Amino acid sequence: MADRPRVFVSRALPGSEPLERLSAVADVDVWEPHDPPPAGELAARAAPCDGMLSMLTESVDGPLLDRCPGLRVVSNLAVGYDNIDIPAATERGVLVTNTPGVLTEATADLAFALLLSAARRLSEGERAVRDGTWGPWHPTWLLGRDISGATLGIVGPGRIGRAVAERGSGFGMRVIYHGRSEVANFPGELMTLDALLATSDFVSVHVPLNAETEGMFDAAVFARMQPHAVFVNTARGGVVDQPALAAALHEGRIGAAALDVTTPEPLPTDDPLLDAPNLMVVPHVGSATERTRERMASLAVDGLLAGLAGERPEHLVNPDALDHPGERRR
Repeated sequence: MADRPRVFVSRALPGSEPLERLSAVADVDVWEPHDPPPAGELAARAAPCDGMLSMLTESVDGPLLDRCPGLRVVSNLAVGYDNIDIPAATERGVLVTNTPGVLTEATADLAFALLLSAARRLSEGERAVRDGTWGPWHPTWLLGRDISGATLGIVGPGRIGRAVAERGSGFGMRVIYHGRSEVANFPGELMTLDALLATSDFVSVHVPLNAETEGMFDAAVFARMQPHAVFVNTARGGVVDQPALAAALHEGRIGAAALDVTTPEPLPTDDPLLDAPNLMVVPHVGSATERTRERMASLAVDGLLAGLAGERPEHLVNPDALDHPGERRR
């Protein structure tokens, strides 16, 4: 059908239902390889399209949008959208949507799993079993840190930060948090960042990546943490100064770190960060459960279909784009 919208999906989606719904109303082009499309291929495939369903690995900036004059909506399969130049999209009247809410519990589970693993040195213990260094029981070997009674500091009291705080409370932890202002009914006590860093046994990060938070966790921040503190990041790699984190671990200024996100991703195997002691890194799997990823895909398709139908998507990141219709929205 000539008047069916055209959509580019930058990776195969989990589950069959989201793509089936999209294909029922649009001509869909899916990038099937596991690796993301190269920039040139992304532009070429998206150029004739009215909509795009993107991943965090795709950079959607002004030059790309200029090569896609018919693009009306970009639906990002993620909560974050730092891969998209929002001002450029808004100026061109391109709606941008995301998938908040549905990955909260899975990401909070992963954050707390990292916290527990780092506290009890599980990756070291597992390696000892596999490499043959597991010797007779000894009262001082692989001693970790107690969770119950410890203080958990949440930096970024949004949906995921709250969910991690609730898990900490359930484990008998004292919860404190830092944010712009007090959050109603948050299961913890509001503190300044300095007070949180000086008090917390565990620091869990849940801030978005933007100009204000990029490199937020630098040498000065790590110097203000307790020397036994465990640092957990499931937000974005860019909020951490990785050389500073590596130095803090090498010099014993903090006790341990557990990361689900890095810069870049994938992290090269020869990256100096991986030489740091007391470090666990997993490959950005915070939302990687079958149910969560399928719900994310369905929500991304919802946003795409609404935008293509001329409706206001529920999770519209840039509502000001509605005031810049231009030729794309007509």
